[in-house]
Amino acid sequence: MTRFRTVLLVCALLFTAAACELAAPGRTEDQEKVTILGTWTGRQGEQFEELLDGFGIPYEYQGTAAQREVLLSEVQAGEPPDIVIMPGLGELAEYANQGRLEELSHHDIYEKSEYGPPWQPSGKGAGSVYWVPLRADLKSIVWHRKDIEQPKSPQPLSSWCIGMGDDGPSGWPGTDWIEDLVLQDSGPKAYERWVRGDLEWTSPEVRNAWLAWGSLLAQDAHLAKTALTADHRGPDNGNGLLFGKGNCTLEHQGSFAPFFYGDRANEATFMDSAKLLPGGPYEKVKAHEVTGDFAALFSNGPRARELLKELASAHGQQTWARNAGVFSANNKVRPRSGDVEGEVAERLTSPDTPRCLDASDVMPPAVRDAFYEATLLTLTRYSEGKGPGSVEAILKDVQRVQEAQKVQDAQAKNSVARTEVCSTPQ
Repeated sequence: MTRFRTVLLVCALLFTAAACELAAPGRTEDQEKVTILGTWTGRQGEQFEELLDGFGIPYEYQGTAAQREVLLSEVQAGEPPDIVIMPGLGELAEYANQGRLEELSHHDIYEKSEYGPPWQPSGKGAGSVYWVPLRADLKSIVWHRKDIEQPKSPQPLSSWCIGMGDDGPSGWPGTDWIEDLVLQDSGPKAYERWVRGDLEWTSPEVRNAWLAWGSLLAQDAHLAKTALTADHRGPDNGNGLLFGKGNCTLEHQGSFAPFFYGDRANEATFMDSAKLLPGGPYEKVKAHEVTGDFAALFSNGPRARELLKELASAHGQQTWARNAGVFSANNKVRPRSGDVEGEVAERLTSPDTPRCLDASDVMPPAVRDAFYEATLLTLTRYSEGKGPGSVEAILKDVQRVQEAQKVQDAQAKNSVARTEVCSTPQ
């Protein structure tokens, strides 16, 4: 609308309609492009654009770590992107409840049989689908250098590479620790109840996970403070935390970590996290935490639908996986050859072990943000040597946000289909 008002003003100043073409917004060449908002920047953003180039559909891609703020601003201005790609299912659910997203089930955009649980909505109203996963990543794993012996039990804080910093919201790496601890200690049923808000943050399952993480942080206040301020991608040398300047040898990070390791990525491998988590070892992997990047439509334009269909197709997913080394939730996609890639893909698709979506991604944004802040506050308290005494108060604060969210949801009568948090082993 801003551009349209500007056109009108210029025409009025020139006192002639002949000097201007009063075309409605959406008629210019630039606006005919499909606009896409995602989180990938740098080399990952370039690789995504290379994929888009192959589809032959005009597009304009914007990658930003501050995606939530950018999207909210564009929606409030009445100019949302045609396609948004984000991990935050809780955030997408809010937009769907507001009637801002197109139902993908009304269009032939993806083949449902190619995407198994937990990647699609389920439960009441499951016929209405508002997003499709375009990329998947595995969590519940620990990266280590190949030149060290694989550890078999929980390790001291000095062994761990930890960084909370990000260009966007900070603190999410801490939520991964808590989520994994809840999952491996209490199992997927308790985990799902917690994600849905049916298990209180002050419950033993959540509190025990928080205290276990705290027992690790309490070992060294200086290292806890360093973790609080360090960037999760590592220093500027381009080799991530694992190959940075410190002496750490282990990193609790998702399968996207090799993108941070740069030219040393082939020196890293991973193992399941269960044996190494504080409070363990947890001998059996009860479930694997996974995360995804999900695409939704804010517009019903034919080009946007066509582009999203290409992105979600087995061919598009396979091309991206082959050229960029990413992983897919599409069960027809085969990983690149290599031990690491094969092991990640097997855990992402195996029917034998449950897979649970990243808890903070599924939670409503207000609860998710409180979760982020709680992990940062926990690190701050341990870096100040204040210990576990403040954990109960921190969890009570998050619980209050959870209760307020429930009231808001009830008043809004939200009806979007629930996301299936955990898959069930066959």
